[in-house]
Amino acid sequence: MDKINKSEEEWRNELTEEEYHILREKGTEKPWTGALLENKDTGVYECAACGNELYSSDTKYESGSGWPSFWDPIRAEAVEFVKDKSFGMIRTEVTCGRCGSHLGHIFPDGPQPSGQRYCMNSAALKFKKN
Repeated sequence: MDKINKSEEEWRNELTEEEYHILREKGTEKPWTGALLENKDTGVYECAACGNELYSSDTKYESGSGWPSFWDPIRAEAVEFVKDKSFGMIRTEVTCGRCGSHLGHIFPDGPQPSGQRYCMNSAALKFKKN
């Protein structure tokens, strides 16, 4: 996959204020407020910054966390993982495999077959209906 490298000024000009805050400044939307939380349509969730295909609706599930959750990405290289020591916790951040934008975090309490919960910010995603 070709990597996308842009300046923060370019990202700021292309993204909404909320998207920029979440995707580039590693922000988090408030739980239960995301536009895609209740989405039940069939399709693909893409990175809101670069359009990289991240998750299929087939792997989306209701986690009760307040954010859209998935049990596996479309392909392993779609996302990357970064150790996150912010807020006095040790977590694993999930970033876009193409542009490096912050998407959310992964937790080991998801359903099988992966056992993982990819807890994503709605504002970090765009939905493409099939």
